[in-house]
Amino acid sequence: MAEVPLLKRLKLVEFPQPEIYHTKYPLFLCHGFGAIGSLVKPSPLHDPCMLMRKHGIVSFAPNVVPYAPIQVRANSWVRLINAVCDTYGFEKVNVVAHSMGGLDMRHALTNLGIHNRVASLTTLATPHRGTFLADMILKTPEIITEKLSDIVDWFGNSVYPREKSEVLNSVEQLTRRGIQEDFNPVTADLDGFPYFSYSAAVGKGTNFSINPVFLFQNNQIYAQEDVNDSFVSVKSSMWGEHLGTVALSHMNQINVQVTKEFKPKYRDFWLGVVKKLCALGF
Repeated sequence: MAEVPLLKRLKLVEFPQPEIYHTKYPLFLCHGFGAIGSLVKPSPLHDPCMLMRKHGIVSFAPNVVPYAPIQVRANSWVRLINAVCDTYGFEKVNVVAHSMGGLDMRHALTNLGIHNRVASLTTLATPHRGTFLADMILKTPEIITEKLSDIVDWFGNSVYPREKSEVLNSVEQLTRRGIQEDFNPVTADLDGFPYFSYSAAVGKGTNFSINPVFLFQNNQIYAQEDVNDSFVSVKSSMWGEHLGTVALSHMNQINVQVTKEFKPKYRDFWLGVVKKLCALGF
């Protein structure tokens, strides 16, 4: 008997539920600089966290102060990792950190003694060598940066009053000089500890489109550092064992401004991170 097209589309799959992944340790997600994602969701990395839970991975994506120096944010991550481990009886967690969150965690591992509770660190588009975008911001006329910083700090203090926001101090740290000359020399990697990284590239120098809003900064970063995700260059993102470059903008990586075209890439990227940790035994 010939197969009816409508029934073919309705054919049942034996296991229609999402595939389950098994990591040895739970995932702890650290968000980056800013609170744009928090305007539309509970935390900047809430969506990736829920994607992980959908696939059976125990995951957490808390909030820390959005606009503060690395050292301040790192202390908050340490407090929260300890809280999660103590509350649920976890020995360790795998930390997956986006953007500035990766710098926070490198500082925490090197200087704050949290390495005993972290099994691995995977950084996503983290400016390990700084970003020209920070240099650009600081080149803005002082009267403008002061006014804008007052507004941003007010906003940061409003959404996260537990810690004081210091946007200008944070941006200064993220410059190429700030990271390469001040941060990296005192933040040596721990011997034998697993550091992994992913980079991202869209726009100028690639075959992948970018939101026109970010074209200017994408081009400016390209002129100084080559291909980038509109915030951080591929070269700056590489740290430890580099696991690949994804075709997603910095905002797309956290499921902000993701068009229908890029939804599968966003999903596959985050599930790919988990699959890799599973394959590596973490």
